[in-house]
Amino acid sequence: MSRLKALLLGAMLGGLPALAIPVALRANADQSVMIDNFAFSPAALTVAAGTQVTWTNRDDIPHTVVVLGSSGIRSHPLDTDQTFSYTFDKAGTYQYICGLHPNMHGQIIVN
Repeated sequence: MSRLKALLLGAMLGGLPALAIPVALRANADQSVMIDNFAFSPAALTVAAGTQVTWTNRDDIPHTVVVLGSSGIRSHPLDTDQTFSYTFDKAGTYQYICGLHPNMHGQIIVN
């Protein structure tokens, strides 16, 4: 039995916690970006195609997520603790800003 199959079987049977499966082996694990203190964190994130990225506003003022270019990806204004999610299906580099505070910027790199 392969190591991966053994890990998965052990996790399903309760012999290993699910976290024992290495992140690299989990398909398209969702990723998070925090908005706090007028910054996106992490500022750059690399993900596999098919990954959902969720931005969460931790600031006490509204922010948006606006991907630059012609993708049309943009959030509504996010109040404190509100989220916006998008699944990146196409490889490429996606530069984004806060539409309300354009000095805030980040990027998603999709492989």
